[in-house]
This record gives sequence, C-alpha cells and structure tokens, in this order.
Amino acid sequence: MSSRCRCPQACNATQQQQQQSACLPVTQGPRVNSRGKKKTDTQRRKSENNGAAEMDLRSELLKSIWYGFTALDLEKSGKVSKSQLKVLSHNLCTVLSIPHDPVALEEHFRDDDDGPVSSQGYMPYLNKYILDKVVEGSFNKENVDELCWTLTAKKNYQPDRSSISVLPDRDAFRLWCLFNFLSEDKYPLVMVPDEVEYLLKKICMAMSIEFNCVELDDFFSQDSGHQNGITVWVFLQMMNSGKITRAIDKSITSMAIEEVYREIVGDVLKEGYLWKKGQLRRNWKERWFTLRPSNLSYYTGEDRKDCQGNIVLDGNCCVEVLPDRDGKRCMFCLKTLSKTYEMSASDTKQRQEWTAAIQTAIRLHVEGKTSLHKDLKLKRREQREQREKRRQAKEEELQRLRALQEERERKLAELELLKEAQKQAQVLMDQDEQRRRQQHEQLQRTLEIQLREAEEARVSMQAEMALKEEEAERQRKRIQELEEMQKRLEEALQQEIKARLDEEGFRYAQARLLAEEEEKMKALMALQEEQEEYIVKTQREKQELKQEMEVKSRALDEAQRQLEEVRANRHRVDQDVVAAQRKLRQASTNVKHWNVQMNRLMRPIGPGEKRPSLGSSFQSFQIPTQRDPGLRLRRKSGSEDQSEESKENVDNRTGCDLEKRHSHASNGDMDIP
Repeated sequence: MSSRCRCPQACNATQQQQQQSACLPVTQGPRVNSRGKKKTDTQRRKSENNGAAEMDLRSELLKSIWYGFTALDLEKSGKVSKSQLKVLSHNLCTVLSIPHDPVALEEHFRDDDDGPVSSQGYMPYLNKYILDKVVEGSFNKENVDELCWTLTAKKNYQPDRSSISVLPDRDAFRLWCLFNFLSEDKYPLVMVPDEVEYLLKKICMAMSIEFNCVELDDFFSQDSGHQNGITVWVFLQMMNSGKITRAIDKSITSMAIEEVYREIVGDVLKEGYLWKKGQLRRNWKERWFTLRPSNLSYYTGEDRKDCQGNIVLDGNCCVEVLPDRDGKRCMFCLKTLSKTYEMSASDTKQRQEWTAAIQTAIRLHVEGKTSLHKDLKLKRREQREQREKRRQAKEEELQRLRALQEERERKLAELELLKEAQKQAQVLMDQDEQRRRQQHEQLQRTLEIQLREAEEARVSMQAEMALKEEEAERQRKRIQELEEMQKRLEEALQQEIKARLDEEGFRYAQARLLAEEEEKMKALMALQEEQEEYIVKTQREKQELKQEMEVKSRALDEAQRQLEEVRANRHRVDQDVVAAQRKLRQASTNVKHWNVQMNRLMRPIGPGEKRPSLGSSFQSFQIPTQRDPGLRLRRKSGSEDQSEESKENVDNRTGCDLEKRHSHASNGDMDIP
C-alpha cells in the first residue's frame, strides 16, 4: 500500500498552508486590553514579522523534508510506501521535539482509503500533524538537516572517494544546507547562477583567494539547461572537481565552508576576539565574541564551549566609539538599558567592522527581521526580477526597433525604386524631347516649303488658311478634351484599385472601333454611290468638268486608303489591348511617367504643325495628320471656276474624313493605361 505525494502538489499545498499560517495574526483583528485600547503599531508589526518568520521556518523545514521524501521515492514516481512514511514521520517528530502518539500515527496510516494520506497524499498530514506543531527555538534545525541529509545522501551523493579533491562529508553537508538556504522557493529545488556565484565568492573570500568567474561561466556554458539553475548534486560535483578550491588544503577549505555556513545559515554577523572590560572587577579579558541579529555572546575560546555571557540586543541599544584610555586602544562601547559594555578591538579596521555589524544587528531587530542573509537573499531576488523585467522590456524595445528598421529599409527600397523609375522617365523624356525636336525641324522645313508655295498661290492659300484656322480651333478643342482626359487619368491613377477595370474599357474601345469601322464603311459606300451619281451627272456636263471627276476619283482612292489605315489601326488597337493588359501591372510605378508624358499634351499645336508621337508608353495614341487630301486636291486642281455643288461635296467629304480621324485619335487615347 503506497501513498501519493507529488512535488508540485506538495509545493502548492505548502504555500497555501504558509499563507494561512502567516495571515492568522493579522486576520484575527486587533486585540483589546483591559482598558479597551487597540494594539500599538509596534505590536502589530511584531505580529506580522512573527507570522513571516513562521512562514520562513516552515519553508526551510519543507526544503529539507522534500529531500528526505524524494530519497524514499526510489522509482521517482511520487509515491512512497506507508511504512517508510511512518519511519520518516517518527524521526521528524523526534528531531523537531514534537510529542507524537503512536496510536494516532497508526490510525492515520491505516490500510483503508479513509485516511488523509490515501485521499490527498502526505502533505496534509505533514502540515497538520507535524509542521503546525513546530515551535521555533524548541529544536535544533541542524538536527533536522542532518536527518534529511542522511536519507538523501545515501541515494544521491556518491562521490569518488579516491580523488584528492573530494570534500569531506561534513563540508558536503554544510554546502547542502547553504544550497537549500539560497535555492529558489520552487520544486524541484535549484539555485540560479547568480546565487551560485554569490556563494562561491563568499567561500573564496573566506579562503583569501580570488574568485575566477571564467571557470564558472565555462561551467554554465557547457549545458544550456544550467542557465535556469542547477541542482545540489551538480553543485557538489562542481565543488568536488577541484576547479574552485584549486588544490588548496582541505583544512583551509573546511574552515572557509564552516565560516560561510555559520554566517549564512547560522545568522552569525561577525565573530572574533575582543578585549572586554569586566562589570565588577573592571579588569580586561580577551573573549571570543559571536554576534547574531538578536544577541551578542562571548566565550572563553573560539571553540564556543564555555559561554561567559549573552547581551540581548533591541531597539534601545546603541554603540559608540570611545577614546583610548587605560592602555587600551580602538575602544567602543555597547549601551543597553541596564548596562554599558566596554570593548577594545585589535585595530581601527576591526573596531569599524564590529560597530557596523552591531548597528546592523540593532537595525534588523528594529525592523523585525531575524536574519540578515534572508533579507539580502530577498533583495537579490527582487533585483533579479527587476533585471529580468528590464531585459524583457529591452528585448521588446529591440523588437520594436527592428520593426522600425525593417520599415525604414522597406521605405528606402521603395524610394530607390521610385528614383529608378524617375531616371527611366527622365531618359524617356529626353528621347521624346529629341524626337520632338526632330519632328519640329522636319515640320519647320515642311512649313517653309508650304510658305513658298503659298506665295505662288495666294488665293488658294487664303482658303487653306481658313481651313487651317478651323482645324486649329478643333485642335484647341481637342487639347481641352485631352486636358479633361488627363484629369480623369490622374483620378484613376490615385485610385489604383480601379486599374483592373481598364481592361474592360479597352475591350469596349475595341468594340467601338469596330462599330466606327462599320460606320465608315457605310459612309464609304454612300460616297461611292454619290460618286457614281456624280459621274453620271458629269457625263452630261462639259469637258472642263473631267478634271473635277479625276479629283473625286483620287478622293475616293484616298478614302479607300484611309479605310485601309483604319483597318491597320484596328489591328494595332488589338495589339495595344494585349500590351495594355501587360502595362496594368506597371501602372503603379509609371504614375510620374504618365504625368510627364500627359503634360506634353497641354502644349497647343499651331497651324500646320505636326503632332509629336507619345513614345513607347503611348503607342496606341494616334494624332491626326496635317495632310488634308481635300486641300491637296484643290491645290493641284487650281481651278477656281468649279461649281458650288462640287465645292460643297469636297468640303463635306473633308469634314467627314477629319471627324473620322479625330474619332480614331479619340479611340487611340483610350488605349493609354
């Protein structure tokens, strides 16, 4: 029959019991004396400190008992036989000076499932029947530690006795006690690297050697799991390896460990020889003094066997430095309410250390603290927690800075892309400017030729200029339309999400071109019918109208050629639709490029000036040519005696042709992505 006592459950139950025990003096409310007054603040503070001291004592006892229990758990399953628990409980009652009833013990460990051991494990029994009955000062805690050390060392501590660096069992026991004192309040018990370094520094200081942090760092770097803490067995193995002691004599190591043990575990603030002046005979004698937070004891020798006196320290005590007299130097006195104790140190440094240590003991008593190193341990733990919080905050800040750096790099990359696009746009702009200049020069040469021809035929030039003015007016209107279209394009570029709908617009433009082609075909057929009618009519006219018939025939050929051009333009529009689908992906990066190209459309075109091409990005945009077939027919004919009917037909055909070509240019504009 076995009982369960798992470590996490034991720890949680113990902490709850400790909290309940610590809260009892506070939750019972203020006491009222015979006069009906409440307790003073000092009494309340003492009550709280007593509760905290009881909780600390319970925690320290539980750490040692935990090792004893785990030593009995041979299978490491969290279960120990009831017979072993009976023996453990009996031994604990003995060393804790607790009266135990064998009958009650057997009753709680009976074989049925009604007892607390069977239902909830060993912790409820340990808390209720053992730890709750513990009275501080009625037992020697070192005996409890020796009992638990004996149980756990048989199972877990098996050093190589043949090695010269192995510590004696007594030193190993004291190191085990020091480990328990400095370990964390979590199970399984471990000691964090900071506490290990603190303990090793204390031991090296006691041996008067310098502590080497490099070896300790190498030890923790060998296993990443040691960063969170090491067990006592790993700690003892490290001490037995000789890396810390460095082949120093074992007696010196033992004395150093004992000194640190008495200082930390035994709450000894300072020890040493002092000269003390007697109270009755007023003679000076050398005594061995031991200072603890509650008292200052003095003995005949450093073996501390013959105690000559005990000075109780409280808040009414004080220490003062005295001048040298009676042949004694480095004197100081300790004043209590009843007596004044005069003492003499060996030198000024010792006197300073003793006065500071006594003041520390008085301060601890005033603050209600029983142990200096417990207070220091809590402060170091708080500092570690604060460092951990600062480290976490620093890591969060670093992560935020990394995110900002990544965002900055991303923006820089986008800026580089924009700069590259700007460079490409500048190159294209330069190329377009060069082409525009070439076209302008070519257009200028053409205009010079036309001007010379205009001097030869002024009358026909006047009519042509009138038509040019009309064409310029239409061009200005066209420029206004293009400016409006530019505004619409800018709005479309600002809303890039609508770029995907442009493909449907291109398809719609293609369908419209097809419809316009049909309309032009119909117009051509009508023109052909008109030509046939005109041929029949002109056959009855005079011979001088034959030239007009040739003109109309050439106009028909020109219209057919324009029809072929419309078909070619439709083919190019089909290709531009495919290209526009590819350019949709480049729409976001070509915003500035489009603005530069579209700004050129705002430049007015003078009479007779040839429109510049828009470059590779606007291949589908067609500008009406300045070559007017109707004008060329009239210039070559040179006949001013044509009938009013033939002039109207020519003018109507010319206007129709210009409107068709303007419509085609408008359709070409729609291809611009």
